[in-house]
Amino acid sequence: MKFTDLGLCSELLEGITKLGFETPTPVQAEVIPVLLESDRDVVALAQTGTGKTAAFGLPILELLELDYAVPQALILCPTRELCMQIARDMESYSTCLPGVKVLAVYGGSDIRQQLMALERGVQVVVATPGRMVDLIRRKRVDFSKIARVVLDEADEMLNMGFEEDLEAILSSVPKTAQTLLFSATMPTQVAKISKNYMKTPLEITCGTRNSGSETVSHEYYVAHAKDRYRALRRIVDIYPRMYGIVFCRTRMETQQIADHLSVDGYSAEPLHGDLSQQQRDSVMKKFREHHLQILVATDVAARGLDVNELTHVINYNMPDDLSAYTHRSGRTGRAGKEGISVSIIHMREHFKISRLEKAIGKKFVKRAVPTGDDISRVRLMNLAERVRDYKGGAGLIDNHIGEMTAMLDGLSKEELIKRFASIELHRMLLFYRDAPDINEDAPQRQTDSREPNRYADGARPSARDKRDAHEPRKMTAGMVELVMNVGSLNGLTPKKLMALVNVADRDSSIDIGRINIVKMQSYFEVSRAESQSLVDSFAKSHVDWDGRQVSVGLAGNSRPRPERPPHRSGPPATGGYQDRPYDKPRNASRGQGGPKKRR
Repeated sequence: MKFTDLGLCSELLEGITKLGFETPTPVQAEVIPVLLESDRDVVALAQTGTGKTAAFGLPILELLELDYAVPQALILCPTRELCMQIARDMESYSTCLPGVKVLAVYGGSDIRQQLMALERGVQVVVATPGRMVDLIRRKRVDFSKIARVVLDEADEMLNMGFEEDLEAILSSVPKTAQTLLFSATMPTQVAKISKNYMKTPLEITCGTRNSGSETVSHEYYVAHAKDRYRALRRIVDIYPRMYGIVFCRTRMETQQIADHLSVDGYSAEPLHGDLSQQQRDSVMKKFREHHLQILVATDVAARGLDVNELTHVINYNMPDDLSAYTHRSGRTGRAGKEGISVSIIHMREHFKISRLEKAIGKKFVKRAVPTGDDISRVRLMNLAERVRDYKGGAGLIDNHIGEMTAMLDGLSKEELIKRFASIELHRMLLFYRDAPDINEDAPQRQTDSREPNRYADGARPSARDKRDAHEPRKMTAGMVELVMNVGSLNGLTPKKLMALVNVADRDSSIDIGRINIVKMQSYFEVSRAESQSLVDSFAKSHVDWDGRQVSVGLAGNSRPRPERPPHRSGPPATGGYQDRPYDKPRNASRGQGGPKKRR
């Protein structure tokens, strides 16, 4: 079947042909003819990345009355990013259809500009629920001519707590409006919306209900819990061209994992709810433009992301429910491309894999955590492939190739390859030279000598360095560690941190111990007796810093964390490749000395 067989007008066909569309996806082939021929409500269940935007967007554009610049279609979606993406897609489809006006309405931007655009006239409004409810309450939007309402990613909107907003919006549109509900899963809340606001809807299911995408393969790795971060790094290293998302459970863990990866030489940044909208936009811009290899995100922050080229999704922690896993894995394998969903589990989580296999009807393949030799071979073969396929043109090197040849004349072909490869991959090869096997059934390491050599030129660490690398830092007696949601990128210094504590708790004098400031978070010690009182003070006082409300909580489970001393007594570490358990980011600016009295 071709798009020309679906009954779309020539202008739309010309527009989508320019975009490279030829053959409709299953959901498009099923939904488009129904919407063009009938006003019946529709519930369409299909995975993210299967072309749902075109499935509802093309019929909406086909059925617009272009002589009237009033809202005729309303598309609701869960996040700002998805809202903007749908609006861009609708504009792209209609490039050859003159007179179409599409407006994206979302929070975090100037509402006055959106109101002015509404007043100038639009036919299609794409909105997030919260901002749309705001416009309705202001009585600044006219829904009297709305003919079609689309709920895109309906399960996500309900998971995010938009049920009341959706009900308020749906009750504001004409009862004659056709309602189109698109969702990856069909939880109880979605069924409730369907029952209350839709009239005998036609259900279209592409694939098995609540199943994963057919273009996504599912793999899992088993390692000891303490080796989870090491396993993550090895998975990333075994896929040199990986471009993906690492999913974590909490904002704090997301930030810490991103900091770890960044310090260890990877192109990675976090995406979580503590970021300002400006920071979030900056991260997403870099990720979409492939200036970032890895995005570390929470489920909530990643909702609505629309990036088609992702090769991998990695579950650093397994989600607790099926729908979360379905949405995570659906971020890859989009637009007909293949993707891999990877899960890292410990030995007591096998039951989660079995449960997911039954729920989505897909077989999960168990992989061994790569060894140092596995990774070295893959990276060397990747380097050889890049050299073999390199198509560089003439350049300045041609003027000096004779001199270089003469200088290297005494080396054999094998020795030349070995030396160039060693220079290119020096730190990685050195790092993995003695790396232990960290699979669940591997013998446990007994001594420090079995850990990989972290030092250049084969030098051995000093006694002090061995202690710092392998022994957890002992907390100062009677102290616990707190974490603050601002860091060095926000201009925070130890002195300014103590000033914030002053502002939050003016009625008492608190001793502050060690301070450790990283990119987007800060860690500091206070006495155990005063810790909860200080956490409560920040919650009540609404202290603001750099445009963000400052929050403070216990760092992780208040576990001891390793600390890198400001001045090492041994040789320098090898930069990127430092094999260590996941504890705490180490690119810190740290206060010195013992406890400091807050003045």
